[in-house]
Amino acid sequence: MYLCVFVCLAATCRVADLRAHFKNTYETARAVKGLNLKRAIKYLEDVLEHRDCIPYRRFTGHVGRTTQAKHHGVTQGRFPEKSVRYVSQLLKNLQANAEAKGLNVDRCFITHFAVQRAIQGRRRTYRAHGRIGPYLSSNCHIEFITTEKAENVKRAAEDKKVRLTKKQAAKQRLAIGK
Repeated sequence: MYLCVFVCLAATCRVADLRAHFKNTYETARAVKGLNLKRAIKYLEDVLEHRDCIPYRRFTGHVGRTTQAKHHGVTQGRFPEKSVRYVSQLLKNLQANAEAKGLNVDRCFITHFAVQRAIQGRRRTYRAHGRIGPYLSSNCHIEFITTEKAENVKRAAEDKKVRLTKKQAAKQRLAIGK
C-alpha cells in the first residue's frame, strides 16, 4: 500500500470486485495519474464524448489506432466507456473525500493508483455437440490516492562561503601559525 508522508494532506478511495474489464480499467486509471483532480474528471467526460481518447501503453494487443492518441505520445487508443464511467464515479468520490478532510480540491493531484485483477466471474456458454465452455468476466479492484500539493517555498539566500576540504583547512591552520 502507498504511504503518504503527510497523511493529513491525502485522501483515498477504492472499490473491490468491480465488474469492468481489468485491462481497460488499468489504462484508464493510468491516464489520469498525475492530473489535477478536477482536470481528471473533465478529461474523462471528454473521453465519453470522444473528444479525447485513453492511450493504451501496456495492454496493446489488437488495439486500434486513433489520431487522438498522438496528443499522448502513442499511436494506440480507445474509448472504454464502462471503465471510464466507473473511474469517473470513483474520482468524484475521491473529490468528496478530499473535501471532507478539509483539503483544497483545486490543489489536489492524483498521486497513486492501483488496479489489480479480482476473482473472475464464472458463467457458462453452450457450444456445439453438447459441450459447455467457460464465459468469464475479468473483474478488478481499483484504488486512488490524492494529495494536496504544497505551495512552492523560495530557497533562502545563500551566503557565498568557500567550502574547504579537510586538507585545505589543515594547510590554512598551519599557514596561520607561521
